[in-house]
Amino acid sequence: MADEIAELRHAIHREPEIGLDLPKTQAKVLAALAGLPLEITTGRSLSSVTAVLRGGSAHSRAEGPVVLLRGDMDALPVTEETHLPYASAVPGAMHACGHDAHTAMLAGAARLLSARQAELPGTVIFMFQPGEEGCAGARRMIEEGVLDAAGERPVAAYALHVSSQRLPCGMFSTRPGAMLAAADQITVTVHGRGGHASVPHRAADPIVVACEMVTALQTLVTRKFDVFDPVVITVGSFHAGTTDNVIPDEAVFLATARSFSQESRSALAELVPRLIGDIARGHGLTAEAIYAAEYPVTVNDAAEAAFAAETVAAAFGPERSELAEFPITGAEDFSYVLDQVPGAFVMLGACPPATDPLTAPTNHSAMATFDDAALADGTALYAELALRRLART
Repeated sequence: MADEIAELRHAIHREPEIGLDLPKTQAKVLAALAGLPLEITTGRSLSSVTAVLRGGSAHSRAEGPVVLLRGDMDALPVTEETHLPYASAVPGAMHACGHDAHTAMLAGAARLLSARQAELPGTVIFMFQPGEEGCAGARRMIEEGVLDAAGERPVAAYALHVSSQRLPCGMFSTRPGAMLAAADQITVTVHGRGGHASVPHRAADPIVVACEMVTALQTLVTRKFDVFDPVVITVGSFHAGTTDNVIPDEAVFLATARSFSQESRSALAELVPRLIGDIARGHGLTAEAIYAAEYPVTVNDAAEAAFAAETVAAAFGPERSELAEFPITGAEDFSYVLDQVPGAFVMLGACPPATDPLTAPTNHSAMATFDDAALADGTALYAELALRRLART
């Protein structure tokens, strides 16, 4: 099946779609699942696909538990520069985070498990999800009933994610507890009073005050938060003014905040707006700081993370399983699933063998490359996790 899985991945890669509406990708998934003994439904508010495989024979369905497997399907607003033969044909869109691989691997797992339907001591939900990149597609699918698609809640849920760097191709990595950070957005608007740049004392300059806020946020990180429960605040956008000799009326900047515990996340939501307001008032200006909660911390259940690592070791050998020392500062909306179902998020190295994983372009880069050699391993692990977990309960 490896070649067919790669062909599906390449077809999805050539026609990347962004956000919640992925009609072409959805059609490719439905075609890949056609003819399999699955109960298939599609989303109402997004282009999701939910497929349910019930174990046992047509005359005697298994009464066992339910396991959920998830693969995300959406691309990023990036113009691809890899020059691969199957590179994106859509300007400004690219599968730079490997979701095309996740989709193809999950479809492959559906085929593998369908071929062993009679052996399945339970039910598998295949969750093909749009909108992971900032659109909370997982939350929407939960609202539309994906966790209840089989009639009862899953006892466990698993997701795989390929990495273009750090991990060698074929290496799996997971950990108990926090696996990925929570991600929140900070939007700050500083209101001043414009004027001529040659007489700043006759204006109220929002730029210098906003710059002070940017540096003060870094001090907040190091002086208000425990080094062993870290947070990250990065300002990624700063806009003010139109030319060199005019002081503008306002300055606006955007930042992302990352945290690994609910305590730190709550503290950020309280302290950031307060700090922004205090600095503005200290200079006689006003400011608005909107702290918008986005994705929660992705927390692996300790028992399910251990089970996933054991499954990797049993299926591929212990040398292919890494216990990650630290969580990842990226964020994931699979966190919404893990908030309700115990499970594990597992990374899979897909760095091309001829490339140094330590210097390879990262996920989200226009040069990010994911090797097809990882596809068969990911497909097999999806299937092994479901088979072995259903057999345990």
